[in-house]
Amino acid sequence: MSKHSRWLTVLLALPTSIALAQSAGATAETDAAEVADAGATQAPELLATIPLPDAPEPAPTPEPPAANTALEEVIVTAQRRVASVQETPISMEAFNADKLAQRGIQGVQDLAANVPSMVIEPHPLSSSTLRITIRGVGITDSQVTQDPAVGIYLDGVYLARSAGLALELADLERVEVLRGPQGTLYGRNTTGGAVNMVTRRPSFEGFSMQQQLTYGSRNLLRAKSSLNIPLSDSLAVKIAALGSRSDGFVENTGPGGDFGDRREWAARLDARWLAADWLTADYTYDRTDLEYWNAMFQAVIPSNTPHGMADFFKPYAQSQTVYSSRRLDHLATGAPLEASHSKTQGHALVLTSPLAEQLDLKYIGAYRKLTDDQYPDLGGGGGSTGYRVDTNAYDGPAGIVAGGGEPTPLVIPRTYQDQWSHELQLSGKLFSDVDFIVGAYYFTEQGGEHGGPTHHIFNTKLDPSQLNAILDLVPSLRELLRDAALPGLAAFWDYDYAIDNSATALFGQFTWAPEWFDQRLRLTLGLRQSWDERWARKDFVQKQYIEAQLLGIGLAAVPVPSFVLGGTDTFDNVQASRKDSNFSPSFNLQYDLRRNATAYASYATAYKSGGFNTRDPQISAASGAASDGTNYGFGFVEGFKPEEVRSIELGLKSEWLQRRLRLNTALFDSRYRDMQTNFMIPGTISDTKARNAGRARMRGVELDSAVVALPGLIVSLQYAYLDAKVEEVIDINGNNVANLYPFIAAPRHSGVGTIDWTFLQRGWGNLRAYVNYQYTGDRQGFVITEDKRGLTAIDGYGVWNARLTAGELRLGAGSALDVSLWGRNLADKEYPLTAVDNLPHADRAVVWGDPRAFGIDLVYRYR
Repeated sequence: MSKHSRWLTVLLALPTSIALAQSAGATAETDAAEVADAGATQAPELLATIPLPDAPEPAPTPEPPAANTALEEVIVTAQRRVASVQETPISMEAFNADKLAQRGIQGVQDLAANVPSMVIEPHPLSSSTLRITIRGVGITDSQVTQDPAVGIYLDGVYLARSAGLALELADLERVEVLRGPQGTLYGRNTTGGAVNMVTRRPSFEGFSMQQQLTYGSRNLLRAKSSLNIPLSDSLAVKIAALGSRSDGFVENTGPGGDFGDRREWAARLDARWLAADWLTADYTYDRTDLEYWNAMFQAVIPSNTPHGMADFFKPYAQSQTVYSSRRLDHLATGAPLEASHSKTQGHALVLTSPLAEQLDLKYIGAYRKLTDDQYPDLGGGGGSTGYRVDTNAYDGPAGIVAGGGEPTPLVIPRTYQDQWSHELQLSGKLFSDVDFIVGAYYFTEQGGEHGGPTHHIFNTKLDPSQLNAILDLVPSLRELLRDAALPGLAAFWDYDYAIDNSATALFGQFTWAPEWFDQRLRLTLGLRQSWDERWARKDFVQKQYIEAQLLGIGLAAVPVPSFVLGGTDTFDNVQASRKDSNFSPSFNLQYDLRRNATAYASYATAYKSGGFNTRDPQISAASGAASDGTNYGFGFVEGFKPEEVRSIELGLKSEWLQRRLRLNTALFDSRYRDMQTNFMIPGTISDTKARNAGRARMRGVELDSAVVALPGLIVSLQYAYLDAKVEEVIDINGNNVANLYPFIAAPRHSGVGTIDWTFLQRGWGNLRAYVNYQYTGDRQGFVITEDKRGLTAIDGYGVWNARLTAGELRLGAGSALDVSLWGRNLADKEYPLTAVDNLPHADRAVVWGDPRAFGIDLVYRYR
């Protein structure tokens, strides 16, 4: 039995034992309504430390509508205060615990299909690293020296790296997705928006537990447990754990693991201590351990793009590649496919103190640690050992030379990071009509990427077809030469990158609701001043060899002279640093047109930190021309400065017919300047240049609507229209080549439609059906040259999902059970998640989205 299987067994048994012990002392007087609302009662505790401003005397309201005839109110903290989504004057999507369960959202990676205008793609080298884009604003690469454009927050703590984000969370309560720049309250790296993930907090209302078991297609097995334990009147703890495993949908018929397999466990401890009347302390520790096998890019179109010396060996690489425009269920590696590992852990401490009746002080401190070991295989999928693109061991003659007399070893590159953050907030009310929050923020991180010692990244051979004139005379030699005697090319890397960054900020936001408008008008001013310091180091050595073998015996390996490679420097402890500052103001005007209808206009700004490009093959401007013969005038040490987004947004949030109908809409116009542009150096596989070369604009409309069509029947539609255009990219010759740099993840149309029908309610429980359709429109993809346009484009696609639930089944005093049958991608739609165009053997290769899957959820609750 594997360690994961043993862990799952213990996890499944633990809650049952505790429930039996607790039920012995439970009384039969537990109100059934408390069972039905067991999940909802956590929300007030979750938000208890956030001050709620005094509300004006409410006007008379109509009688509330009957049960199941009104839309649910979702409480959020998107603007660092407690408010409903309808009261929050920004475009956003919010998912409470019920929505998360219905849509199968386990973590950040599941949000893309559920939030119009949001695109999430796996990075080509790591399935756990996510490239996140909102309204077209995101990042095209994932480097430890480059920051993302969408800020990810876990219980108020910023997660700085894109690596390790594709993780499930042990006890997720709510997710908020904020569209557009959020620079005032959230700071740097929120030019696209921000994602708030909120977990459940401990409650003093008594012992409770929840256990979820999931079984589904491709050997999916997941167990989640959560226990809430009040230890005294002033101390409560919550323990949550998760274990899951699932298989990928592409079998590896070569050596090693199967593509897409995952094994994960996570644990979380929360404690709330009411230390005194003037102090509440919340402590959290979380840890996640993910073992996964990366997907292989399936080749679709053979390569005819120049790749330097590799072009001489391309025919052999293509002969060893499997091509198909349909989703395949098996491919093969040549070297064993090794497991990758992503581990995250963190501590957080929140101290809240009411200094006066309308004045609160809060401190948020956190430490987080990340290690992500990424083993990719970018080969042709034919199982060839003569053509490999991986970092496994290599014992050919070039490997012996590069390894100093020994074969080069297996190397699994590692991304690592440690971060500390401290935030101090003072919030309250001034002069009876001004709500405010002011604060200070400090962040520091150290980390890097390590890929050493010298290891294999690529090898291939000449193809016998290149000697046709000779072999036509002796045809029997053709197959012998293919694997026995023809010369080959092999490449090796040894690299180590390091970072040491810090960020400091002062911020404030003030909302004035003047009496002379009966407090229907609210004017909000936000200000944030930021200072960044960034340092990076690059060590990088690349070696290429021409090698010869005969019948598997290495004969010789000759280094390729540096003048042949051209434009590729050797980096030996090359260091770079920069300091930047930014001022991000915001302004919002909100006016209540009527009860449950508010309009707003806002101006918001944000910036993304400057940085350095580790894929730049040149040290500095003094390095001269690159391998394509162009002198770009900059290299790694010059780096690039911050980029900025400014956005104007008009919105309306309204509910009608006694909250039976909801209509929210937002129109926005955003301007993007000093755009950080990564572009490929022609004739290379992975060398890029990065500079502030662009201007762009994004315009669009976002709609969020829902209606209670019948008691218990809710129909909803979320839709986004996005017109994103890069207006200017100036190349090294002063030409505007914006046509070559489209937004790669900006679908013009995207939407989500749902039907949620609780069609039967009885004393024993209820029956509920949920159908969901998710559509993502066409995406353009990268463009290297005009004739290569469309190679990484993704056509629009739609996916159907459904869930049928028998819920709140009474099992006795304080116990309830939900049983759900679910299906995803019911039509078995074939659609690519992402595509690349720079592999030696393929001008287009894709990773496919998940095929059709079915499963069952069992959720047991005790209170």
